[in-house]
Formats: sequence, C-alpha cells, structure tokens
Amino acid sequence: MTAVPFRAEHVGSFLRPDSLLDAVRAHRAGRLDADGLRAAQDAAIRDIVAFQDGIGLPAVTDGEFRRRSWSAGVIDALDGFALREEGVLAFRSGSESGGGGGGVAASPYAAERLERKRAIVADDYRFLASLRPRGLPKVTIASPPVLHFFLGPRAFEAPAYADRNAYFADLVGIYRDEIADLAAAGCRYVQLDETALPCNCDETAREGVAARGEDPDELTDAYVDLINAAVAERPAGMLVGLHMCRGNFKGAWMAEGGYEPIAERVFAGLDVDILQLEYDTPRAGDFAPLRFLPKGKTAVLGLISTKTPVLEDKDSVKRRIDEAARFAPLDRLAIGPQCGFSSAGGSGQPIDSDDTRRKLDLVLTIAREVWGTP
Repeated sequence: MTAVPFRAEHVGSFLRPDSLLDAVRAHRAGRLDADGLRAAQDAAIRDIVAFQDGIGLPAVTDGEFRRRSWSAGVIDALDGFALREEGVLAFRSGSESGGGGGGVAASPYAAERLERKRAIVADDYRFLASLRPRGLPKVTIASPPVLHFFLGPRAFEAPAYADRNAYFADLVGIYRDEIADLAAAGCRYVQLDETALPCNCDETAREGVAARGEDPDELTDAYVDLINAAVAERPAGMLVGLHMCRGNFKGAWMAEGGYEPIAERVFAGLDVDILQLEYDTPRAGDFAPLRFLPKGKTAVLGLISTKTPVLEDKDSVKRRIDEAARFAPLDRLAIGPQCGFSSAGGSGQPIDSDDTRRKLDLVLTIAREVWGTP
C-alpha cells in the first residue's frame, strides 16, 4: 500500500456552472459544435481547479465536467452497452433536502461484446494535469461492479457473454488498459466510485438479489475479486481509492444499512489505499465495521452531507470522529463529504456554490484541528 498524503478529501464532482449547462444544451440542440462544447468545458474546468487550489484541497479533480453523470464516463466510452429501465433498487424520496426521489435509475447492460472505443478518463487527466494544480490531480471512474449489481444476470446478454466470468474478464481488461494509459500519462491517484457493495448492505436489495437466484455474500466476494483484478497491474506509487455510496440523485438515495454485511471481506480484502465511506446519516450504520480496517489503508469518513445545504456543527463532527477512533486508529482516518456535489450532472441540485465552499472549508478546518494538517 502507498502512504496516503492527506487527511481532508472530497469525492470529485462539482456543480456545473450555468455557462457549461448552457453550452451542453446548445450542443444537444445543434447550435454549438463539438469544439465549442470542449472550449466551454475547458474554461469551466480551469475555474473549478482554481477554486479547489484556492481553498487548499490536497486532491483536485476536473469536477467531472466532461461527462453527463458520475457513471457516464464509462458507459459512453465503451461500445456494446444499452440501458434497461429496471434495477434491484429504486431511488427513495424523503431525503434530507426534501427533493428528488422516486423511480428506478436506468441500468447499463452489455447488449454486445464490450469494446473500449476511446479512453475513459485518461484524456481528461491529461488536460487536468496540464493546468499544473497545486493539489494532487485525481480522476474518478465508476467501479466495475456497478456494471453488474443492479441487473445481475441481466447485466449481459448471450451470445455476447456466455456467463458472468466472461463478462467480468472483459471488464478487467478494459480497466487495466485504462489504468495503464493513466499511468503512462503520469496519474498518481485513481478513485473508483462504487454503489454496488454498499447497496449490497441493504436488506431490500439483498432480498432482491436472492430472488433473482444469486447469493449476496457470494456477490461481495466476486466484486472484491473483480476490483482487485482490475487494479492489479497499477504501478507502484499510484493511489487507488474506493468511494462507497448508497445513491445520491439530487438529494435522493437508494439504499440503507450499515457496512457490517460486507466489512470484513471488503475493508480487509480490497487492494486499495483509501476507502471513502458514506457516514452522513444513520442509514450508513455505526462505526463498528471500522474494526476491520487494516494497517496501510485510510478510511475517509464522509461526515459532511452533499444532500442538504445545512452546514454541520463542527464540534458534533469532531465528536463523531472520536467515536470512529474507538474502532480504528486516528492515524488511519480522514474526513470528507459523503458524496460528490453534483453526481447527477445537471441542474436541480439541493446545494449551491456557496454551500459547496462552506462545506469544504469545514472539512479543511476539521482536518487541521484534528490531525494538524489537511
């Protein structure tokens, strides 16, 4: 494992500025060509990088400004995917922000044999690195289990793939190729965004998995093996983080339930350096599963919510860190938001840019007060 160089983190996505949203709409309507859209993206990325450097974030992303949503980077870069309007979980209303909710998100499936028609995030990284940010440039990419869990056996079709093993083997090859391109470009930090494993803690989801003929615990083992195989050839010195999320769509969520059903196998068994763990509401359970966090890994406690504009109380958050430190040493812990600020991409988010700054300033302040440095 590689030593983690910071105590304050963020997940990666940011609110799209109006100028970028307008450019996307114009491009879809045929009023703006591809070069014009890329110019708008470039300008927005320069601004969000300057924002992150300006407040002192140790890791910096491009805000995910070149993709439709958090998972679209993978889906759009591969030939062979189609969408099904179904899945094992639906988004739930009654969120902290009072917005969003309802309906099942469309899930990708391999209608044909998958082929990486272009880089997923390697080109995005090259532009981000060319801006020479003070923070460590980080790329985010949907984790491979996301491309299976919500549909299970319907995540691929014959004759493209005879079985799950064949499907997973192609996913491993695609991710290894992407990581090799990132390494060649000088990338030192890759974050996998993972909804499958934390959603596999939800009793409704586990019942649904069993009803379709699968064993949820076997799936956990299979997903750990899949992720480990996908990152197995990364070079020494490249950080790999795994962000675990129970769904975040404009304040709505999909799953609930603590990490206990997966913690021992996932926390100890995953070959990653950083675990970014949702912990902003009781739906994520208590901190007891952190007892499985081994030496060499850092758990980023997602104690700051991106689903509500309400700013957390600093002292209350610090008390929660103290509680977590009963189960894992403080030097293996860090702090951040539980999710990105705009994982769904477009307008209608429950927070604005001022809320974003206040939330991240709080993360940095707490990191300094608890660990002495961000």
